[in-house]
Amino acid sequence: MLGIILKSAPVIGILRDIPMGAEYDCLRVSKRCGLKAIEVTMNTPNAEVIIKNMRSIADPLDILVGAGTVRYLSELETAISAGAQFIVTPTISEEIIKRCVNLQIPIIPGALSPTEIQRAYDLGASFVKVFPVGAMGGASYIRDLRGPFKDIPLMACGGVSEKNAPEYRESGADLLAFGGSIFNPTQMRLGQWDLIEEKLSTFMARACL
Repeated sequence: MLGIILKSAPVIGILRDIPMGAEYDCLRVSKRCGLKAIEVTMNTPNAEVIIKNMRSIADPLDILVGAGTVRYLSELETAISAGAQFIVTPTISEEIIKRCVNLQIPIIPGALSPTEIQRAYDLGASFVKVFPVGAMGGASYIRDLRGPFKDIPLMACGGVSEKNAPEYRESGADLLAFGGSIFNPTQMRLGQWDLIEEKLSTFMARACL
């Protein structure tokens, strides 16, 4: 389901430190810009409540709400209880991946080296998050990975922006993820959603080739 929904809009927005009460504005802007998937990081204050609130608003908007920065099984269970529709991790946790596979919840684990990427995929990853891709050379690293890994769905994360989004897609990234460069915590707290919408609209236009 995740892959089907993201086919036309291959982008996941990362919400880290979104303030409670901003859920509706965030989803409204996301809908207008065509963003179809959002992850709330589990190290965001009140993440469980925010995920629940967003789920109640997002379903009629056809936006998926997931949980990110899931590092422990306890966080996974909390995220699932809150209604997270997909899970993103910063590293490879075999127990988290297997639990998601058993529950048929899409799982996007973080990996960096070729060995880690292959292992994550073999364990059952829906996509593999190449993170932090910017530190490894950016789009050129994705392009190099595409040599041996033509069959593994890759998500570029870490340093992806509206400026380099087309390059990442052209290099072979199936998905792109952005965070504070667009969903800026200070701007969200100040209610500057017009500025966020402008940046998000540009990103989506350049990412959806």
